Amino acid sequence: MLDVTQAVKARYSAGARERQAALCCPVHYDPGLLALLPAEILEKDYGCGDPTPFVRPGDTILDLGSGGGKICYLAAQLVGEQGRAIGVDMNDDMLALARRYQPEMAARLGGDRVAFHKARIEDLALSLEAVADYLRAHPIQDLDAYLAFQHWQAEERAERPLIADASVDLIVSNCVLNLVADSEKGRMMAELYRVLKPGGRIALSDICADEAVPAALKQDPALWSCCIAGSFQELEFLRALEKVGFLGLRIHAWAAEPWQSVAGVEFRSLTVTAVKGASSPCLDLGQAVVYRGPFRSVTDDEGHEYPRGERMAVCERTYRLLTGAGPYQGGPGGGEFIGIEPQTPAAPRPWCTPPGTRRPAAETKAAAHRSDGGECCGPSDGPNEDAAPCCGGGSPGGGERPPCC
Repeated sequence: MLDVTQAVKARYSAGARERQAALCCPVHYDPGLLALLPAEILEKDYGCGDPTPFVRPGDTILDLGSGGGKICYLAAQLVGEQGRAIGVDMNDDMLALARRYQPEMAARLGGDRVAFHKARIEDLALSLEAVADYLRAHPIQDLDAYLAFQHWQAEERAERPLIADASVDLIVSNCVLNLVADSEKGRMMAELYRVLKPGGRIALSDICADEAVPAALKQDPALWSCCIAGSFQELEFLRALEKVGFLGLRIHAWAAEPWQSVAGVEFRSLTVTAVKGASSPCLDLGQAVVYRGPFRSVTDDEGHEYPRGERMAVCERTYRLLTGAGPYQGGPGGGEFIGIEPQTPAAPRPWCTPPGTRRPAAETKAAAHRSDGGECCGPSDGPNEDAAPCCGGGSPGGGERPPCC
């Protein structure tokens, strides 16, 4: 049976010692950001996309498979003094390369806001350096010692996780998800969702296949380490993110030409963004949204339909997602929907409006209209900052808003 971890580790250890051109696609980054980085990090960088446009000031970002640290050091320039960049990698040689330049980069950045940890991206709660320390102190020589080690791992994940629940604003990756064994990919996606804050974002660049990867290719260690054998099929990539709960998925980049074609399958770079919803109550504040077009209607991830030009009743969480307000500033719906506040602010009440309900214009006359991805010509956002979509929207056959049930 092929050991995917060892195949990937060996190839990227070699890549830390000497540049491996086969491990990367051509990617263009902001020259101004690159200028601050040491030449060795630039030379030994491997990836297929640029996640830096999605970084915001003050973000805590997590770079999966951070390698020589390039993306972390680029992001550290963008997050500013209030932000931080965390890199996770399992390869000792790559971690050594990234850490070697930490003092120099801290001086250039005006502060140490970058950290690198050894861990698997499918198990972000467990530090592999802590595991090594434990095993040195407690060698496993019998079953009792093995069971104690299992208990220690569970305790570490639960009580001292390396990356805590809901602690990250933005997760980025650059051609590493396909290095995880197929049997662990579902766990990996769940880990991304776990560590992200409500309203947090992902920007994932990876090599995807236009068809399912043939079984024969999955037995080739060289194809695993060069991001081929473990590639998601394009639609499978999106469905894996949807399955764990991500919302507002968007394909931001789709390479016009395949990076490679193997056995008739085309492998190309994709960059996908999405957000994590929240579990705050679904409240009715009397808000409405209008889908701009150009299509007759669109449907969100929860099956709610928004006919073009209709004032559709939505709960506050959905309102914020679709208008790019609160934690979803610049989010997936910003720019596509016009948000309309109620004419008379109402006390929040539990959402009970049936799908397809319209807001009568009489309820929103002289009210603030939010447009163009968050610009507002009236009063500011409502009170609930913890936003995510839930109820609202509906079908073209819906009626006017009924009394609250």
